Amino acid sequence: MNTISESFVLALTMVANVDPQIVAVVALSMAVSLSSTLCSAAIGLPLGAAIAVSRFRGRSALIAVLNAAMGLPPVVVGLVVYLLLSRAGPLGRFGLLFTPTAMVIAQTVLITPIVAALTRQVVEDAWVEYREYLHSLGSGWFRSTQTLLWDTRWSLATVLLSGFGRAAAEVGAIIIVGGNIDGVTRVMTTAIVLETSKGDLPLALALGTILIAIVLALNLGAQGLRNWAKLRHG
Repeated sequence: MNTISESFVLALTMVANVDPQIVAVVALSMAVSLSSTLCSAAIGLPLGAAIAVSRFRGRSALIAVLNAAMGLPPVVVGLVVYLLLSRAGPLGRFGLLFTPTAMVIAQTVLITPIVAALTRQVVEDAWVEYREYLHSLGSGWFRSTQTLLWDTRWSLATVLLSGFGRAAAEVGAIIIVGGNIDGVTRVMTTAIVLETSKGDLPLALALGTILIAIVLALNLGAQGLRNWAKLRHG
């Protein structure tokens, strides 16, 4: 018990003193997670909105596949990306394996279905409400999609916050494609796994504390954004 208490004290001391090792790991984690969230937004937002507004054969099946993809096993995604980026893979010549770029790719594959599926639901709800109005204005498919994306931007912001939180907490895929290399691809989640296995509890607890704080801040931010949007729109 004393060892655990001492570890917590040391962890809080490291956080309070802004330990350089922790700063480097957290900075890389945020850079990778933010980059993957932006990539997922560029793909998932328009894809989800297009599916919400469009009516075509196989739409229901596509929605089912998209919803199922929200639960993709991270280690499987990591393995697939690893095979694609390895020297024997089709993208091996680019030398991306065991780099932050590989980690961004893996996280993007993981969270894009989440962003697209949630966007589809948000935009489809708005489409049901505004469809007749948009049709009366002669708004086409592309224009309607743009209008609905803008009108639901506050709800979509919470979708992106959810995607960012999922990316920040990921460990399985990025440890496969990143290799957990110190100073290169070591992020908070992979560092926690490594330091715990080494018995360095203070550093693991310090990183865990920061990760929990980030996740809590994201959830509070998402809730606050939703409440502000509701108040603004009456």
